[in-house]
This record gives sequence, C-alpha cells and structure tokens, in this order.
Amino acid sequence: MTSYLLDVDTGIDDALALAYLAALPETEFVCVTATPGNVDAGQVARNTLALLELCGRPGVEVAIGAHGPLSIPLTTTPETHGPQGIGHAVLPEPAGRVSARNAVDLWVEHARARPGELTALITAPLTNFALALRQEPDLPDLLAGVVIMGGSFYHQGNTTPTAEWNTHVDPHAAKEVYAAYRGRPLAKLPIVCSLDTTERMELRPEHVRQLAEAAGAAPELVLPEQPEGLRSTSGNTLIRHLSDALRFYFEFHRLYDQGYLAHVHDFFAAGVAAGTLEYSVRPATVDVETDSALLMGTTVADYRGLWGAPPNARIVSGNNPGQAFRELVSAVGGLAWRVG
Repeated sequence: MTSYLLDVDTGIDDALALAYLAALPETEFVCVTATPGNVDAGQVARNTLALLELCGRPGVEVAIGAHGPLSIPLTTTPETHGPQGIGHAVLPEPAGRVSARNAVDLWVEHARARPGELTALITAPLTNFALALRQEPDLPDLLAGVVIMGGSFYHQGNTTPTAEWNTHVDPHAAKEVYAAYRGRPLAKLPIVCSLDTTERMELRPEHVRQLAEAAGAAPELVLPEQPEGLRSTSGNTLIRHLSDALRFYFEFHRLYDQGYLAHVHDFFAAGVAAGTLEYSVRPATVDVETDSALLMGTTVADYRGLWGAPPNARIVSGNNPGQAFRELVSAVGGLAWRVG
C-alpha cells in the first residue's frame, strides 16, 4: 500500500495524474489539498472532488489551504486549461463537499500521526507545502518521500523564457521549500520533475484512441482536422471527460506551435511517486529567483558544487516516454473499464 498526501491545482494534467493514481492497486489517498494555480483554489477543490468520484474514489478528504501565493498576486491560466480548469470537459457536480479543515493543518497532522509512511506528491505551486514546512520544520523527516512537478533548468520555460508555470506562480514558496531541504540526507531530498523531462511526455491522439480501446469503449478519435471544441460522445464516462479535457490541451499546444499534442507533466510526476515509471536522477543544489522582474521564478541548479552548498534536490535527468504511455494506457484504460 502506498499512501499519498497530494497537493494539486486541477488542471488537465493534474486530472490525468489523479486518474492514474486512482487506477493503481493498493493506493490510499490520505487527503488531497488544493493550491490555486491553473484555476482558483475553490475551483481546484471542486474539480478534484468530482474527478475522484468519477474515478471510483468517493469520500477522499479534499481541503483548501492558501487562496493565493505567499507574496505576489495570483495568476491563473484559463487559456491553457479552460475556464473551469478541465478543458472542454464539464465535470458533474460532486456529491462530496470540500472539507472545512485547512489543507496545511491536514498535511502536518497526517505526517505527524504516520511518520515515515506517507509519500507527498505536489503538482501545483508550492504555496501550501511552504506553509506546512513553516508550521512543521521536521516535515522532510516525517514524510517517506516528496515528488515535486516544477522548475526548468537546462530547458526553455513554458511561462517566461526561463520559468516554468508552477514555480512562476509562487516563486517565493518554491525558494522556501528548497531552502528547507538544505543539509538533509540525500534519500530525503525531493525528487523534482522539471520541464527538462516532463516535456518529453507528449501525449498524442493515438494515446486517447488506445485508452478507449483498453476501456472496451467505442473508438475515440481526437484529430487535428476536427473542429475545435468538438465534444466526445463516448459511452464511457471517464473516457468522455478525459477526451474532452485532452482535446482542449491539444488545441492549446497547437496554438503555440508545439504540435497537436499534450505535455502531461503531472502524470509523469505521479508515476515517479508511485515507482511505476522509469527515470534517473542527479543531485543538485537548487535555488529560485525572486527579485528580478526579467527572471522571476527561474530555477537554477548547481550540479557541480560551485556554490559550495550541499544538494537540496534530486532532479530527474532521464525518463522513458514509451514505457510511461504503455503504463498509462493499461492503468487508466483498465480503470475506465471498471468504473464504466
């Protein structure tokens, strides 16, 4: 059994990550918390509740923490993820309700109650995690491990020329998080899935078709020559919603000359956290720019010890997209077949 504390900003690729983890056997969602990023925190929480229910995981506690970044105004991305954060998909109203508890309190409480048992996966800006570290500085020792989707090192940014979205939304939180890991043992350092490797995770129309086939559903064709915004008519509820979400993501990437595809960053991070995907890491000392208007949110990795500071992160340096998508199709396709 792998037990997770998740922090998300659901989000098309967060949705795929949640569906993937829900598909795995022996997976416990201890709680899922909402950080504002792709959409505001309230919409994140509603999306997350609805998606978990579609994936056959009702009753998971979903809570909100911060409603904005630590030091700067919140920016969201309706142009990237759609007005509700799930592309063209319109999720059903969830039966469950957002928890009255604070997300940060939940993380600290669960980590203290189950030391060494919980794996943290953060696919959102690091706001809530930074606040949890302020409240419990020993959180790195209490967690079994931490996987972060964020940053861009020797790779073009996707928000500014040098900055990745999650880190750019709250660079001050990211800077605090990496500072909190200075001097920690190598095995306790966060595994960072940056754009350097997540942008190799190019989900394409054939993967949507394969997901539908694995679910035993009618052929699902999401094609570049079709009209934008065309809605799926699949009889499988999960396939229909994922198809509508991914079509929007394909259209967005094409608009920015990246091809009719989707970079599914958060699915890769979920597979790293689950230990199901192939990857390699390199230790590095990471810091985040928070002062320069030109470089705000830029992540810098010192692999060679030039700063004279110990490593505070393990950055994913290699992955295997072919293996990852075979795993995705098998797992999520199987889940869609089971939940109908």
